[in-house]
Amino acid sequence: MQSRVKFGTFLRRIAFGGTALLAVAAPPAQAQDASGKTVITAARYVDVLTGKTVDYPAIFVGADGRITGIADSRTVRWGSDVKHIDLGNRTLLPGLIDMHVHIDGPADIGGYNGLEFTDSFWGMTAVKNARDMLDAGFTTIRNVGSSERNDIGLKQAIDAGYAVGPRIIGAGYALGATGGHCDSTFFPPSFEKDNAKKEGIGDTPDELRYQVRRQRKYGAEVIKVCATGGVFSRNTEPGQLQVPENELRAIADEAHQWGLQVAAHAHGASGIRAAIAAGIDTIEHASLVDDEGIRMAVARKRPVWFSMDIYNTDYTQSEGAKNGVLEDNLRKDREIAQIQRDNFRKAHKAGVRMVFGSDAGVMPHGLVGGQFKIMVQYGMTPLEAIQAATRNAAQALDREKDVGAIAVGRYADIIAVDGDPLADVRELESVDAVVKGGVLVKGS
Repeated sequence: MQSRVKFGTFLRRIAFGGTALLAVAAPPAQAQDASGKTVITAARYVDVLTGKTVDYPAIFVGADGRITGIADSRTVRWGSDVKHIDLGNRTLLPGLIDMHVHIDGPADIGGYNGLEFTDSFWGMTAVKNARDMLDAGFTTIRNVGSSERNDIGLKQAIDAGYAVGPRIIGAGYALGATGGHCDSTFFPPSFEKDNAKKEGIGDTPDELRYQVRRQRKYGAEVIKVCATGGVFSRNTEPGQLQVPENELRAIADEAHQWGLQVAAHAHGASGIRAAIAAGIDTIEHASLVDDEGIRMAVARKRPVWFSMDIYNTDYTQSEGAKNGVLEDNLRKDREIAQIQRDNFRKAHKAGVRMVFGSDAGVMPHGLVGGQFKIMVQYGMTPLEAIQAATRNAAQALDREKDVGAIAVGRYADIIAVDGDPLADVRELESVDAVVKGGVLVKGS
């Protein structure tokens, strides 16, 4: 349900045809410039901004990987110097966005089993995990906490061409209180390297402001704070408030001053309310949210988004013990799982803004597309679930100019599925082709 805590350096880690189609005989209104280095064609695409399906797209991509125009492939022509990626009789969607990922957390290593590996092992696993997420159709991820800033290092390696993976928006170290969910809580004090404050840990507004500045200094593009206790930490309970409102406000104010957004791990009702009141941008998990927290989320002028990981408990309960997860952690997971799913339905029905967040790392990264069916089961339409992982996530990231839709000016991050995801959202469990920045990285 949230980041697992690892030990030592490892200690910090332990979502054709049929009535849904809107056929058009002319180029869509957003078609502007039909020039480009690459053109991508398919039978149809889902415009997540309008909720409509458009037939016969020809999506032109410039040398910078951004979409320069969208035309009707039946009426437009392109020269032999334009690379053609023909995805056939498939449905295109924007590349998916997962707002809650732990890229350096292999799901099959739990509890104290992580002590078997050296400190640098976790960063190495992040390379495969990133490729798995890209192959699953997630072309952008927000990584909300890693050890050794593995998320930031991997982002730099991907951007420089040394690894293949999604666009990464990383937090570096998560922030939290001494002894709280984002601190190391599995070992006696003799295992502490020294008595100095550890990365991300602060117990006053000023200490936490410093930690915001420190994470940003070393590459963080989002700030993560653990406002409450958690499931996969020791000696904390999910409902416990661990960072009070005044400290959360200091974090939010400092991050916003630097142009960064803040994600708050918050299971408990009091922590959720405190985070919303403090100006936090996204509430992670939101498992035990109460009616007042939902009301506050709907009413707040500055948008606040819920990122609720309502799928991964299927994996943790079936595989956790085998992977070494401690019984106390599995107990907490069992206790809140159904409550979280019921509250997902309740929050969505009330009009809370929602984004897709899987907590990949607690479950295997390549399986996160399975969450879409659970989102639909608990109240969303297939389109709403898709929008949570595209349009909504881009809004929450303040990156609507870059990702989240197949639209002129945005990156040509595009996925393809064989069927109609608006009729059967489970199409997104097995993505057939992935394009990132106009380059085909999976499929043919």
